[in-house]
Amino acid sequence: MLCRLLCMLNVIFVLCGATVRADDAKMVTRTQDLIYGRKFGTALTMDLFAPQQNANGAAIVWCVSGGWFSAHEAINSGFIGEYLQRGYTVFAVVHGSQPKYTIPEVLVDMHRAVRYIRSRAADLKIDPERIGITGGSAGGHLSLMQGTAGDLGNPDAKDPVDRYSSRVQAVACFFPPTDFLNYGKPGEIALGRGVLKNFRAPFDFHEFDKSVNAFVPVTDEAKILEIGRQISPVNHVSADDPPTLIMHGDADLLVPIQQAEIIVNKLKEAHVPAELVVKKGASHGWPDMLKDVATLADWFDKHLKPGSRPADTKTK
Repeated sequence: MLCRLLCMLNVIFVLCGATVRADDAKMVTRTQDLIYGRKFGTALTMDLFAPQQNANGAAIVWCVSGGWFSAHEAINSGFIGEYLQRGYTVFAVVHGSQPKYTIPEVLVDMHRAVRYIRSRAADLKIDPERIGITGGSAGGHLSLMQGTAGDLGNPDAKDPVDRYSSRVQAVACFFPPTDFLNYGKPGEIALGRGVLKNFRAPFDFHEFDKSVNAFVPVTDEAKILEIGRQISPVNHVSADDPPTLIMHGDADLLVPIQQAEIIVNKLKEAHVPAELVVKKGASHGWPDMLKDVATLADWFDKHLKPGSRPADTKTK
């Protein structure tokens, strides 16, 4: 199963890596396994790719995720070569992976990663007000969740990192799930069911029961559906969301293009700059996908340059 998850998305990146080996280039340095947080005694890590020339001061968070499976081995620099060539500092974030962790737990990791990057902005030589986020499939879902549900942090948090904002200033991603309760059509539930029946682990929701001091499965259907609403980006759209670009194949059977259409329409209704680029005849990933990273990079160029972002997407 894990091999299938990786093949859905990361095989494209492996093929790309044969063309562009950004981490081997003299113009880029790679710092591996930066610890951005810990959970239950386990370190959460990211890799830093920093251009040594022509750095533009902006950062891109890359959600290393396919089927909500994440691993350091899945980091392939070919996917981010275009960003590095344009001067972006890239953070390849590995989150707590399924089958051990569920989507709500993964979302906490992504918030933490953005907060960590922002808290270290000076040392990392980036502008904390120019952070974009990208990914494909599950990584696209996580990108949109960060774009629509990022927050300003808790000023009273004991951990200084948690006082920082987890918001981003631009989103550009590939074929993301956006509404698990209306998946492909109204009322179609995909919480490890239906089209996503082979992805049960990320939706195997648990909650902590103090009476037994243990995590127990969530079995109440109403509660399961409420969690499904909360992890669906379409339900968090608001007028202060960052500019968002989605590229999606119209022959995608795993993540229907309807998922991109509904959130782009909702973003536009909220007067948020949003675009959908349709890949005719493409399914869930395509052979020349590397070329299309340039379109995402153009979006970041447009919205992450100094003075280009709307005032209401700034952090505090």
